[in-house]
Amino acid sequence: MSGRWTIVSAVSLLLAACGGGAEGGADEGATGEMTAEEHARMQAGGAQGATDTSGQALRQPVHLTEAQERALGVVYTTVRRETLTKEIRTVGQIMPAESRLADVTTKIEGFVEVLFVNTTGAAVRHGQPLLAIYSPMLVAAQEEFLTAKRLTARVDSSAPEAWRGAQATLEAARRRLTYWDVTAEQIATLERSGEVTKTLTLVSPVHGIVLEKDVLEGQRVMPGERLYRIADLSEVWVEGELFEQDLRLVREGGQAHIEVAAYPGEHVMGRVSFVYPTVDVESRTNRVRVTVPNRGLRLKPGMFATIYFDAVIGRDVLAVPMEAVVVTGERNLVFVRDAEGMLTPRDVVLGSRAGDRVHVLSGLQEGETIVGAANFLVDAESRLGSTGGGMPGMQHGGQGTQVPTPDTSKAPSPPEHRHD
Repeated sequence: MSGRWTIVSAVSLLLAACGGGAEGGADEGATGEMTAEEHARMQAGGAQGATDTSGQALRQPVHLTEAQERALGVVYTTVRRETLTKEIRTVGQIMPAESRLADVTTKIEGFVEVLFVNTTGAAVRHGQPLLAIYSPMLVAAQEEFLTAKRLTARVDSSAPEAWRGAQATLEAARRRLTYWDVTAEQIATLERSGEVTKTLTLVSPVHGIVLEKDVLEGQRVMPGERLYRIADLSEVWVEGELFEQDLRLVREGGQAHIEVAAYPGEHVMGRVSFVYPTVDVESRTNRVRVTVPNRGLRLKPGMFATIYFDAVIGRDVLAVPMEAVVVTGERNLVFVRDAEGMLTPRDVVLGSRAGDRVHVLSGLQEGETIVGAANFLVDAESRLGSTGGGMPGMQHGGQGTQVPTPDTSKAPSPPEHRHD
């Protein structure tokens, strides 16, 4: 309550300065005195002393003279239709695209004979040799394949049963090598030369960078064990968190851009590729993924980035300055000015905010004039009007009521004090 009367006192001083202390013959427009008609219009719209459901005084229409408007700094604006856009900003982290990650594993037991790529961070090409593995099982499989090849050559096609059996054995041996990741080129070389190779050479399945190397020369490896993790970093992901109220403004396929501290002032464009289907119950945020091209591999996984989303809140929607809205916690009010200058409080329903503008869902019409600044001062007078109060300086009637000044010349003098 003390805060309310502090504001009211400040308004009272302003209005008193522009409207109080006028003599009967002074010009009303210059002094800011209120006529009886203006006072009646100011008090119109509800009974004094009425309160709303929250216990607060109901706002009443207010009428201010031009001098009072200037003293309070009241500014008017027009409700208009426009396209509202909002820039949503969040912090994200750069990471390799999961769809461009590849793990190199072996399907046979063996020993690492040679490492051709022996450092983490090395760039590799598709098909580039990574390591050679010696495996007794592989040697036996190659010998089985060569034996089936020789058997097929000896069997005469005039014996269909034997010929088909030899062909089936050869194809089974070929498939076995294929299932162990022996390439078609390696099988063709084995078939052509007829010589068993001691080792199996594993090659890179993609172009990329070696992110992890989990193997050493001489190490024994088992089927399914990961030896390398390779990532194609020509395209990366940037993932960040969005608050719930911004989720409806960000959609898959929408444009976004990022900025990293390593390249200040440079923006890289990307696309929203995925919006996660769940909200974090603790932070009340939702994860969003942006896919960004990485020319020259300048964006490094692990970097922090600022993500910007340019979202359209609405097209051809009613909007007003946020400063024009009185937010009470229970209601959102706007003071609408009619043709006679009366400022009437009106409830409005607000939508999303875009900078200093806010979307009005209902309560206003296009072209209406509203108080755009100093509305909290107007609101103070509106509440006083409902309680039967009035601000000093807003005199009622045709002339201001003068407070008589005591005539000190006729007052008796205090008795003289003597010191005996």
